[in-house]
Amino acid sequence: MNKNLKLVINNVNKITDNKFFFEKNELKTILDLYAKMVSEGSWKDYGLNISTRQAGFSVFKNATENATYNICKNFRPYNKNLKFLITDSKGKVLKNSNNLVSLIKNTNWKKL
Repeated sequence: MNKNLKLVINNVNKITDNKFFFEKNELKTILDLYAKMVSEGSWKDYGLNISTRQAGFSVFKNATENATYNICKNFRPYNKNLKFLITDSKGKVLKNSNNLVSLIKNTNWKKL
C-alpha cells in the first residue's frame, strides 16, 4: 500500500470561482462583440488566458499571428479604472475602465 496517496473529499477548486475568471454576463458581452467582428471579417480566432492575477480574452486576425488585442480583467487592480483593459499585442494599454460594457461600447474597434 502506498502511504503517499491521500483521499480528497469535497475538494473545492478555486479556479471555478468567479473572481478567477470572467463572470457569465462579462463573457457574454465579449463573445457578442467577437461574433459581430467575425461576421464583419475583422477577427478570425480567439484564446483565453487565465492566471491568478487576471483573465484575458485574446483576439487574433490570423491564427498564425500573435494576438492583436487582449481584453483583460484584473482581479487585484491598484486603480479602480484598471479593472478592465484593452491591450495591444505588445501589452500596451490602449483603453481601460471599471465597467466592461462601457469599455466595449465606447471603443471604435476599426480605428483602434
